[in-house]
Amino acid sequence: MIYLDAAATSAVRREVLEAMWPYLTGDFGNPSSHHTVGESAARALAGARAAVAQWLGCRPGEVTFTSGGTEADNLAIKGIALAAPRGRHLVTTPIEHEAVLASVDYLVRQHGFEVTFVPVDAAGLVSPDVFAAALRPDTTLASVMLANNEVGTVQPIAALAALAHTHGIPFHTDAVQAAGWLDLDVGALGVDALSVSGHKIGAPKGIGALFVRGRIPVEPVLHGGGQERGRRSGTENVAGAVALATAARLSTGARPAVAAAASRARDAFVAAVLAEIPDARLTGHPSERLPATASFVFPGTNGETVLLELERRGVVSSSGSACAAGSEDASHVLLALGYSDDVARTAVRFSWGADVSAADLAAVAPAVGDAVREVAGLGDRRG
Repeated sequence: MIYLDAAATSAVRREVLEAMWPYLTGDFGNPSSHHTVGESAARALAGARAAVAQWLGCRPGEVTFTSGGTEADNLAIKGIALAAPRGRHLVTTPIEHEAVLASVDYLVRQHGFEVTFVPVDAAGLVSPDVFAAALRPDTTLASVMLANNEVGTVQPIAALAALAHTHGIPFHTDAVQAAGWLDLDVGALGVDALSVSGHKIGAPKGIGALFVRGRIPVEPVLHGGGQERGRRSGTENVAGAVALATAARLSTGARPAVAAAASRARDAFVAAVLAEIPDARLTGHPSERLPATASFVFPGTNGETVLLELERRGVVSSSGSACAAGSEDASHVLLALGYSDDVARTAVRFSWGADVSAADLAAVAPAVGDAVREVAGLGDRRG
């Protein structure tokens, strides 16, 4: 089997399991407990926070551990908007992850906010000029994802954040899909808040983090004992925090070289798939995209049926966001890019980790051609 659904989740790395194991066994204490077992856990938590802060280029006190990317997005959007609103206006895009869109919708329905959705072009890119025109004196927060989870398009976040700051508007980015592939230094990106999730980079599911810059106030989403400096109550997941810190360190070390190799393999794979299926179309930006994501539409087919044919041939992939799997609606991302409802339903996304080689991808391309032809009623060329 060749696993090409890393955008949905990745396998837990052995080094990560080994790092977190002591905090599931001997050092299992509550980091708020004032005894030796709790203090050992507290030291591990502090070390993990410092490591994640180093990964993101921020101070340890600016890192809040969460249960994953969804909670981090909720805390950023709701927390910043409700804590010190300049007004009741939000700016985002129609291609954000459901965690951002649903948080914005909650603020609109329950707190009377207005929202402007900045349109994207056919490649999924936000125009800085169009973004700037959406900002208002009463805009209290802008949020644009760093890299799209379905089509892989990478946004000009530094430019967008700078525009927001000219108006004094805080800027959040969902960097869940970018983690492990792109530089997440918050200083270089110029963002005020950034969300990440561990299970995209080799940590287990159930751990994530939110960076919030300096003294920006955040209204908690979870209330209780006041852990995480009052931003996220609940006993901290020490083993998960250690796992996230370890996975971040492992994914950062060789990132430029790994990303460059993945980009070359991606481009060869895209060319091979388009050669196999002349009617296929690559979705997202052709070059400003994640190194290990390639999403296509195959007009005249059904994406879910193509996935079944691919799995029969030993290839595991997806039709888009795992969070929307099972939904009868066409992808909101592809609809925002201008694809028709019928064509959007033919989408298949391939995403992979550093363990997938160029040779693996070269072997997948003919299988994609056979699967698509089978579903389109043209027959398997090997049949």
